[in-house]
Amino acid sequence: MSFSVIVPARLASSRLPNKPLADIGGLPMVVRVAQQAQRSGATQVVVACDDDAIAQACRQHGVQALLTRVDHASGSDRLAEAVELLGLPDEALVVNVQGDEPLIDPTLVRECAALLAARDDCAMATVAHAIDDEAEFRNPNVVKLVRDAASRALYFSRAPIPWWRDGPAAASLPATEVLRHVGLYAYRAGFLRRFPRLTPSPLELIESLEQLRVLWHGERIAVHLSDRRPGPGVDTADDLARVRALLAARG
Repeated sequence: MSFSVIVPARLASSRLPNKPLADIGGLPMVVRVAQQAQRSGATQVVVACDDDAIAQACRQHGVQALLTRVDHASGSDRLAEAVELLGLPDEALVVNVQGDEPLIDPTLVRECAALLAARDDCAMATVAHAIDDEAEFRNPNVVKLVRDAASRALYFSRAPIPWWRDGPAAASLPATEVLRHVGLYAYRAGFLRRFPRLTPSPLELIESLEQLRVLWHGERIAVHLSDRRPGPGVDTADDLARVRALLAARG
């Protein structure tokens, strides 16, 4: 199986300025992400960034980087431009690894690509894992999803779904039905080219979840159910300190 990984990275961040360049164990975070992605067996790993400072940091560490527009509304839009710049054919598989996931599991990246390769009925693939914590289930910053019988996404929400009318808590639901969404996506390059032309959906705007645009327009998203939680991402200074400590503990 051949697939590319594209890592979207933007310099501006309201909660953590210059986040892609944050030092983690002597390397910029975006470089750490790319190195993890390279271990997945991807044919190529490319950082799609909006600032030359990120591109230079990547190249200094042997990571391929592309400069893309600064005004993209979403990471998917940035990936669409990168697909054009790379000249990828429509049937090529592309995995979006977020630029703030320095502990992303390379095996999970490959499994997401493999799922889409096996699912001709889907335009995208993504990942989820079981939730067994009530606070996590109710947390609006934790995105949940529900699936159909063929393990395709029915809906994504910041609300607790599914809501068991007669049950006391999330932990009482079957583990395979209370799922946390992991922000890892595989696409076919042809669909990425179409994505920016799809009109945003009302549900996407309400939930602030761009994957709802895909479902709104009748496309399907295959879901890989993982038994492993991904490493923590970095959104804040506290997250950055946590990741630094985890890497230091691993040596």
